Amino acid sequence: MIKFIHAADIHLDSPLRKLETYEGVPAEELRRATRRAFENLVNLALEESVNFVLIAGDLYDGDWKDYKTGLYLLSQLRKLREAEIPVFIVAGNHDALSKITKDLALPKGITRFPTKKATTIILDDPPVAIHGRSFSTNIMKKNLAVTYPSPVPGYFNIGLLHTSLNGREGHETYAPCSLEDLINKGYDYWALGHAHRLETVHESHPFVAFPGNTQGRHIRETGPKGCLLVTVNEPYEIDAEFRNLDVVRWERINVDVSGAEDPYEVLELVGNQIKETAEKNDNMPLIVRLEISGSSPAHEALSEDVDRWTNEIRSIAGDITRGNTCIEKVVFRTSYPKRARDISFKEGPIGELITYLDNLESSPELLLDLGSLINDLMKKLPPELKQGEDSPNPGDPQWMAEIVRQVRPMLIRKLLEKRSPK
Repeated sequence: MIKFIHAADIHLDSPLRKLETYEGVPAEELRRATRRAFENLVNLALEESVNFVLIAGDLYDGDWKDYKTGLYLLSQLRKLREAEIPVFIVAGNHDALSKITKDLALPKGITRFPTKKATTIILDDPPVAIHGRSFSTNIMKKNLAVTYPSPVPGYFNIGLLHTSLNGREGHETYAPCSLEDLINKGYDYWALGHAHRLETVHESHPFVAFPGNTQGRHIRETGPKGCLLVTVNEPYEIDAEFRNLDVVRWERINVDVSGAEDPYEVLELVGNQIKETAEKNDNMPLIVRLEISGSSPAHEALSEDVDRWTNEIRSIAGDITRGNTCIEKVVFRTSYPKRARDISFKEGPIGELITYLDNLESSPELLLDLGSLINDLMKKLPPELKQGEDSPNPGDPQWMAEIVRQVRPMLIRKLLEKRSPK
């Protein structure tokens, strides 16, 4: 029997983005999250007495400011060396950015594959041949898979590779190759890295998988994060079991509040969903983006005081989960109940505004025309507001449609105020 851990994309000491701006966030716990996830990886290897550990790139998170990250890493790797558990690493695009990494002497038993050519390391007990090649630069456009050596007869052959394959959403195309390239190589297992989502690419011979990253770092990395604990039985029957390692988890929660009569019913629905999500995740610390949608009589009250109801939701989340859930952001996508809106505002300027906004939301061309009007304003924004998932994007019709939906209640309310008698 062969037993090993396949991990990737640890991004040691990577910051969890933008959370310093939110009240109630356990900053120190989050700052150490990638380290604690790595400690869980080391402990799992020791508890399971694995034969070896594979790390398929991006152990680090770019260039270090000092040696503290490296010293911490070495302290953890020594635990595996003392247990006689070898570790095999290929450098990914983030690792290639680090100047200090290239000079860091790794403990005996910790192997980083070279960059100039793919090489093979032979283990006799158990009989395993591990093939790998590190990135020499942070932008790798070559197909490295085709350069890997032929399989070693009589051994369980593993390819250790940092790659996007033929492309993975949200990730740059690095070391591109096809599944056929991997299959044709004749290996038994391909341990891939780079994509941060768990994915079994090919289950039959060879087994090809991404384990995902070990700790989610932002809202695009939701759900459990960890590694694969792989057991190989004769004749090379592969069982790849996902084991979560993360210590803080990101989640998106969508709550349909259609029919809720007032904001307090909305809060009740939201609270129930937060409780259910926390229980599903074994009450571990969560960072949640909440989306509230639906046609509801509560829409007007919610849209009139977004800050108040956002803070009410944050307070409820803290109470329900005893401080274990941080609401990173609340997105309100509610609307007036259509029938009531149409009856109330069928005639007059408000009806005309609603008709215009409906047409605007459904027309990509009109949305792009509107977006072009704010391009000059975009140029004046500070750089930090132009970056990240939530940055303005007037060239995207979907982004513009969302902006229209957000300002709709404000515009209608302003007209109602003008129509109301003094």
